Amino acid sequence: MTVNQPLSSRERAFSRRRLALLTGCAATAALTLTACGSGGATGTTTKDGFAQVPQKDGALTVWVDATRVDAAKLYQKQHPDVKMDIVTYDGDANGSNYLQTKVQLFNRTHKGWPDVVFSSQNNETSWAVDAGFAAPLDKGLIPAATLGKFASGANDVCTVDGTLYCLRNDLSQAVLWYNAPLLKKFGYQVPTTWEEYQKLGEKVAEEHPGYLVGDAGDSFTPEIYLWASKCGANHITGPKAVSVNTTGEACTKMAKLLDVLIANKSMSISGVFSTDFGKNQADKVLLMPGPAWYGGALFEGTFKTPAKQIAAAPIPQWQGDASPSTGNVGGGTWLLSQHSAHIKAATDFLKWVTTDNAYQGEKAPGFPAYAPAAETWLKGQDAAGYFAGDLSALKAASSQVWPGWGSGQFSQEAIWAATVKPALTQGKSVVSMLPAWQDSVVKYAKSNGYKVSQ
Repeated sequence: MTVNQPLSSRERAFSRRRLALLTGCAATAALTLTACGSGGATGTTTKDGFAQVPQKDGALTVWVDATRVDAAKLYQKQHPDVKMDIVTYDGDANGSNYLQTKVQLFNRTHKGWPDVVFSSQNNETSWAVDAGFAAPLDKGLIPAATLGKFASGANDVCTVDGTLYCLRNDLSQAVLWYNAPLLKKFGYQVPTTWEEYQKLGEKVAEEHPGYLVGDAGDSFTPEIYLWASKCGANHITGPKAVSVNTTGEACTKMAKLLDVLIANKSMSISGVFSTDFGKNQADKVLLMPGPAWYGGALFEGTFKTPAKQIAAAPIPQWQGDASPSTGNVGGGTWLLSQHSAHIKAATDFLKWVTTDNAYQGEKAPGFPAYAPAAETWLKGQDAAGYFAGDLSALKAASSQVWPGWGSGQFSQEAIWAATVKPALTQGKSVVSMLPAWQDSVVKYAKSNGYKVSQ
């Protein structure tokens, strides 16, 4: 069975690092026969940390986005004895909340829950645990030895009150992408500090006008630049609690850098997936800070940049900062339903789809969260011969995502898109919009029930 929902205009996931530790109803749901918010669904056996419904034969229902359909089909091909219903939906792309809406319906009607679901969002457990949907994975379903091989911090967004409720699919750590032959032609060096990066942007504007060292036109701009700068705009501090400070030094110095480069036009504000950028600026990219998936999805797939041009380097750091940090734009998560009547099959699929080289190491489009698969993936990228050099910078950055930027139930991207991005197109500076950004974050957080400290 395939149910087609409208898909996002581009495939990516949104990612953030540290999730609030939820308490209350969700903390006890796994130990009772009736989970809070579960619509009264009951189980007969408490096992693996939650009340399991009676198990039975039947098809395993897996919800995936368009990109992960190949993963589900590959599993089905390799496991012909497993009956599967592969359902496609939007993957909650762009924060659609489709999954949450459907789970609320299933909780009311006491039926319909998928066994396993992929989401492009890293904040699903901020509601899915409290709703009695996500099953705990580290209470017997997934071995500790397997969990220990995920990249450091990869599953932080899945951890609620010390219990793991999802598995990370891929990482979207930011690095510095650059056009290697063009950089060499212009006689420039890859910048290692943000100070060097700004100076290079100023030189590019003067010596090679029209060429770019970055883009600030997307809704995920703060996750690339402000997050990497350790800006405290989105620090989840506890159960439904967030600290918001967009005007601290870490925020203002990055905002000033962006303003300088936007003003001299070495940084675009068109948005890398916009028609304008693709038509007029895609072949002018000299440098581009961005997530791991930029390499394949953006440069190779969207821009059609020829092979042996694009390379990756560590994202710049502020001079004197001894603790390397970067941001994150996306990644995806897999959740297993507490309501599944096919726990054994669902667990086998979940483990396979997140760890097995057959998909993650050899077929996955993004950098795998499971470290052994990531090693295989990197070797595959090298063998493919598209990039100008290895992608070791991605491996290093995978453990350097700053944990002070959280995965709350509200969307930082939606906030930036509504508050800051329109102001940039009107000629306003990023610095001037920092107070408005703060006010908007506070408003969104409070509307989602968060206690806000500033």
